[in-house]
Amino acid sequence: MKKTSIISILFFLMFNSFSFAQENAMVRVRALGVSPDVSDNIGGNIAINNESVPEVDFSYFFHPNFAVELILATATHDVNLNGTGSLGSVSLLPPTLLAQYHMDFGVFKPYVGAGINYTIFYGEVPGDMASTKYDDSFGYALQLGTDIKVAQNMYLNFDVKKLYLQTDATVDTGSGVVNAEVDIDPLLVGVGIGFRF
Repeated sequence: MKKTSIISILFFLMFNSFSFAQENAMVRVRALGVSPDVSDNIGGNIAINNESVPEVDFSYFFHPNFAVELILATATHDVNLNGTGSLGSVSLLPPTLLAQYHMDFGVFKPYVGAGINYTIFYGEVPGDMASTKYDDSFGYALQLGTDIKVAQNMYLNFDVKKLYLQTDATVDTGSGVVNAEVDIDPLLVGVGIGFRF
């Protein structure tokens, strides 16, 4: 009961800080290109396709130069064993929290960021040669981008992120099980629009 009350108070304080802090909050919506850079410990045979997905992020500015950003996006990828066949598909949800430093050059407002992510793998679909399970994992992220002011409280956004994701994959071929460590390490390139309030 006490834990529930503390959580309720924290949500109340967070809501009020976002509601009454003048132009400290920002929401962006982006179109995102996801390009995995895959390596593994079984001979470099695993391949994961590129994807294009929507992304939404929420930022809070504690200072004109310092902010935190939470990004949310999910993508479904086809996974193949090069030259052999399909390992099916899997969806990834990597919520990522970044600390950012923002600069101000008039209408141009570039920023850099670094942070952590926790990648959730879900919705695995078996392929024609095997079914695969993936372990959720922590990783880290780097970011470079800019907001360009186009109207009052409205910004065009360009953003590049590198996520460092690793998973332990268990491949069941029906005649045996193969365990693999897979580095996915996607490059995320986004363009979108942001609203500050």
